[in-house]
Amino acid sequence: MTGSDETPSFRLAYVPGVMPDKWVRIWNERQPEVPLILTQVPAGEVAERLLGGGADAGLVRTPVDRTVFSAIPLYTEQTVVVVPKDHLVTAVDEVAPEDLADDIVLHPLDDVLDWETLPGRPALERPATTADAVELVAAGIGVLVVPLSLARLHHRKDLTHRPLKNAPESSVALSWPEDAKTDQVEDFIGIVRGRTVNSTRGRQQPPAQEKPKRAEKDGARRKPTGTKQRRGSGGAAKGTKRTSGKPRRRS
Repeated sequence: MTGSDETPSFRLAYVPGVMPDKWVRIWNERQPEVPLILTQVPAGEVAERLLGGGADAGLVRTPVDRTVFSAIPLYTEQTVVVVPKDHLVTAVDEVAPEDLADDIVLHPLDDVLDWETLPGRPALERPATTADAVELVAAGIGVLVVPLSLARLHHRKDLTHRPLKNAPESSVALSWPEDAKTDQVEDFIGIVRGRTVNSTRGRQQPPAQEKPKRAEKDGARRKPTGTKQRRGSGGAAKGTKRTSGKPRRRS
């Protein structure tokens, strides 16, 4: 990471469903002189965009090829099934894969879930995109399983969703080419990790303040203001008349 690698802006790619607004707002507060340029990129194309230099970093879906990319996991999304509002599963709070046994479960080509076995019955053809699959669900042709953020992104008034248990999940990470980590990337890492602007691990740090010098050297002690009385072998102060503990007898 060198200062010469810095660009006048920070280019951040993000995949559909990811909401970077909070991090962008913090960036603009801390780095008003460095514009953050956002670009939404399909999940299947974001790796090529990063390797081609079209973005400095990306908010991507895992897995990430760790031979060429560095990545910081951010969060894991809940998986839901998108159905028409009059579907039978809307009567429950959570759906099991076996509850979809009689349904056509659409499997778009841009699906981001890593399935071993898709529940339900397969469609004759795979929709090209998640957006196309949502249109088919609205037409009553099948149901769709997606991360929660994609269900919200493609929300329609005639559709709803329910959590699907025992299903694969999608995680989101901040990623960048391993050999192209810039100062701006380091700054954005600090933001997504919740570091404050004065964090010792952040790049932007205030200059260290010199501690005030002590009036005395370490270990030195001031002398007491009063004079110390010398004591004799009997324990009494020297020059002090000792008195007996017996009371004097009166004549």
